[in-house]
Amino acid sequence: MQHKRYKPVLLDYILLALIGGGILYFYWQLENELQYEWSWETIPQFLLKNSNGTWEPNFLLEGLFTTIRLSIWATLLASVVGVLMGLARVSQSHFGQMISRTYVEIVRNMPPIVLIFISYFFLSAQLTQYLSLDTAVQDLPPWLHSVISIVFCKPSQVVQFVTGVITLGLYEGAYITEIVRGGVNSVQRGQWEASASLGFNRFDQLRLVVLPQALKVIIPPLAGQFISTIKDSAILSVISIQELTFQGLELMASTYLVFEIWITIAMMYLLLTLGCSILSRWVERALVWKN
Repeated sequence: MQHKRYKPVLLDYILLALIGGGILYFYWQLENELQYEWSWETIPQFLLKNSNGTWEPNFLLEGLFTTIRLSIWATLLASVVGVLMGLARVSQSHFGQMISRTYVEIVRNMPPIVLIFISYFFLSAQLTQYLSLDTAVQDLPPWLHSVISIVFCKPSQVVQFVTGVITLGLYEGAYITEIVRGGVNSVQRGQWEASASLGFNRFDQLRLVVLPQALKVIIPPLAGQFISTIKDSAILSVISIQELTFQGLELMASTYLVFEIWITIAMMYLLLTLGCSILSRWVERALVWKN
C-alpha cells in the first residue's frame, strides 16, 4: 500500500508567509523597540567545552542527554505499567478492572506538577531513606559511577533522577494503558471466540492470538507517546533534575541571554521530537506495508 505524497495548496503558502512575517516582526520589535542586543556568538560555548584539548558536552548538551535518558527510562517503566494496567482493563476480573480504571482516572485528572511533588516529597523521600539510596550510590566503586553517569545521570543526582523516572513513568503509563486497551479492543470478537473454541485459555488467547494483532494498532500511538514523554520531561526541572529545561533556566539566570538560550533550547527539542516523529511514521508505514 503506497501513500500519496501531499501536495501543498495555496493555504499552506499563506500560513508559511504569515509565520515568516511573524518571526521577522518579532525580531524587528526586539531590536528596534526593546533595543535588545543579540549575542549568538556566546551560545556555542554552552553546547561544547574544551577540556584539556578534548571537546566535551557542556550545559545544554548535557541537559539534552539527560532528557533523552530520562525519557527512555520513563517510557520503559510506563510501557510496563501501561501494558499491565491495559490488560487488567480488558480482563474478566472486576477487581483488576477497578484498580486499572482508578489508576487511569486519578493520574489523567491530576496536574502532573502535583504528581511530581507527591512523588518527590512523600514517595521518593520515604523510599530513598528506607533504601539508603544516596549512601549506596556513593559507596559504589568509581567505575560504576562512570556507568551510572552514562546510563542514568550523575551519581549525585540519582535520587532526583529515580523520582523523575517513577513520576513520569506513572503519568505516561496512564495514557499507555488506554492505548493498550484500545488496541486489544480493536481485535474482532470472533478472534476470541475462535481461539476459545480451539481450547486456548484466557492467557493463551491474549499471548498467541489477540496481542500479535493488537500490536499493529498499539505501536504507532506508542511511538507518539514517547514524543509526549520527551516534552513532558521539561516539568521535572521543578525538582532540580538537570535536564534541558533546567539547564536553560540556570543559564538564563546567570547570563540574561533570554531569547538566545530559549530559542536554542526550542530548536533542540524540535530536532529531537521531529526525529522521533519521522522514525514513528517510518514504523507506521512499515506496519501498513506488512499488512
